[in-house]
Order: sequence, then structure tokens, then C-alpha cells
Amino acid sequence: MKTNKKMRVVHLISGLGQGGAEAVLLRLTTWPDPEVEHIVVSFADAGIYGQPLMDAGVEVRTLGMTPGRLTPADFWRLRKCLVQLGPDVIQTWMYHADLIGGLAARMAGFRHIAWGIRNSGSNLAKSSRSAYLFARLGAFFSRWIPQRIICCAEDARRRHVQWGYAPQKMVVIQNGYDFSRWSPNESARQALRTEWGVSEQVPLIGFVARWNPLKDHASLIKAFAQCLEKRPDLHCVLVGLDMDENNPSLMALLSQYGVREKTILLGMRKDVPQIMSALDLHVLSSIAEGFPNVVAEAMACGVPNVVTDVGDAALIVGEAGWVVPAAAPDLLAEKIMQALDLIEQSDKTTLAQQVRARVMDAFSLEKMVAEYRQVWLAMCKTKK
Repeated sequence: MKTNKKMRVVHLISGLGQGGAEAVLLRLTTWPDPEVEHIVVSFADAGIYGQPLMDAGVEVRTLGMTPGRLTPADFWRLRKCLVQLGPDVIQTWMYHADLIGGLAARMAGFRHIAWGIRNSGSNLAKSSRSAYLFARLGAFFSRWIPQRIICCAEDARRRHVQWGYAPQKMVVIQNGYDFSRWSPNESARQALRTEWGVSEQVPLIGFVARWNPLKDHASLIKAFAQCLEKRPDLHCVLVGLDMDENNPSLMALLSQYGVREKTILLGMRKDVPQIMSALDLHVLSSIAEGFPNVVAEAMACGVPNVVTDVGDAALIVGEAGWVVPAAAPDLLAEKIMQALDLIEQSDKTTLAQQVRARVMDAFSLEKMVAEYRQVWLAMCKTKK
């Protein structure tokens, strides 16, 4: 890399749809840095994050590939795109881009390649067979393709080393957050609760996550039903892709446990920071995560969490939350009740400040950006 120009970092990702990795990519590439130029290449289309990236001045290129149907022409187009862009560093995001993008970059003659592991790997086969296959293939190719492998969580690093990933190349950079967007918002809390017909005295839990087997909404809904036996005024908000009445599997679960009338289905929303502020408690019921963004985001809004012990969820909440084993709805219900009891007995302002301080100290966006930049600069200074 020449010292008289910006470091050009090209980010490769399979798509720019809704997801935690895509959100982190947006935060990382739109952080003001006069010495780094970011370009994002999506294998598919611009998704929902393409326009916000472009609005922030980040160049976005889309290759129009069909997900799950990579052709030789697609691969050649990706390689040609990289040659045209001439990056100093190539940062890939998630297994498909790690392997496909990494191979294309190597064949184009690039060596400064950083893979991005965004999943703990736990129960991955249940969520996506292709992702699981690419993850396991990545173990073999990790010794040749990437110069560095950046993991979003310590749990992810450990599991991938067990799978055979090159341990000496791995570094953990935990997610960072723009806390100017995520903060307690009392006016939004009051407005949304009024809209939903939920008074301030009614306890309100919620989960922000798309419909996906790894999120284990079934355990959450079963736990919610058990909590209603003791707290019949309790309500639950579900937010995310396919979390609406058009999802027959979700509706069947709500009917099975008799909780439909107490459940608020919001589907995809752009006002998640405001929704977080309306909650008394956020509940993560996942059976697998890397570094679950929603937990830190809820905490930044002053909302405590009950989380399953997956990925780095327990590390995020620290002493400011409750942790239960995954796929244990009875225990989940018990912890939800314990949490609600403590919340009701506490001064809400003081509790919100304590919960928010936990993530502000540990997971600032500035810290994450600096750590990525440090890794990229170190890569550029080496010949391999």
C-alpha cells in the first residue's frame, strides 16, 4: 500500500438484506475516516442496506448473482470486479463470501484478504446446510486463502479452531454500536404503548429477530405461555422479518399455546431503537448466535435482557442480565419472571443507566472501527 493515498478496503458480502452482519458492515464503512476508502460489493443486489451505504458516500457494486446458484460466469465477473477496483485489503463477510470471494481474490493475485466469521457455528446445520458446508470447507482453505480471520465473538473463534481453522490467523473483534441511535426514549415508549393499547403498568417483553430455526421462537412462546399463568397482564412484542400474521408456522405456535391475544406482531420495522425503549425486558431465545447485536442494542436503550447461553450473549450482559441454557423454555420462563420482579422493584431510571453503561464501556463503535483498521494496516505491512 502506498503511503500517499487512502487505504482502499473492498468488502465482499453475499447480499445486503436484513441481518446483524449487514448492520455491522454499515456501521463500519460509514464511520468517518479520512485515511480509509470503503467499497462494498454485493454478490446479489443492493437489498435494504445498499441505499443507506450509498447515501453515506460508500460506493456499492452489485453483481446480480442468484443466491445458491453460482456460475463460472459469476465467479469470473467477481474476479474481474476485484481487478478493476484494485483494493489494498479485501474484507469478506460470512462463509459464502469468505470462500467464494477469497478464492476469486487469490486467483486475481490479491494476498491481503481478511475473512469475517459472523456466526458461532453452533447448530449451523439446522439453519442452512449450504452455510454449514461452506463453513466446514473453510477450515481447509483457511490455511491458504486468508491472511487474517476476524471473528465477531470469542465463542466463534473457539468453535472454528475446533473445526480446523488456522488458529494463528484468528482475531476477535466484537461488535461496536452507535449509541447516538440507541438510547432510552421515554416519548417513544409512551407513544408506542398507547398505539398498542398497553399501559405503563403492563409488563412488556419482546424479541427482535427474524423467523429462523436458530432463533427458537417456539421456546420463547412456550415460556411466554407459562409466564402468563402467573402474570396474565403480560404482553410480548415480536419484531423482524416474517414475524407477522402472514407466517402460518408462527400463527400456529401462538394458537397452540393460547397467547395470540397477548402477542403484538410488528414484522419488519425501521424504528427498532424506539421499540426497544417501549419494552421492560428483551428476551433472546436463540439456540445459536455469534455476537447477538440485539442484546447490546436493547441494553443501550436501557432495557435489560434474559438471554440463552449462546455465542457471546452472556459476555455482553455480564452482571446486568440473566442467562439460561438454550432450548430450555421452562428455565427461560423462570428467569423472565425473576427479571420482571426485579425490574418492578427497582428504580427504572437507575436500572436503565446501569444497563446502558455496561455496553457503552465495552462495545463502542469507535473501538470496533479502530480494531478493524489496526488489523488491515498490519496486513498491508506484511508480504504474505
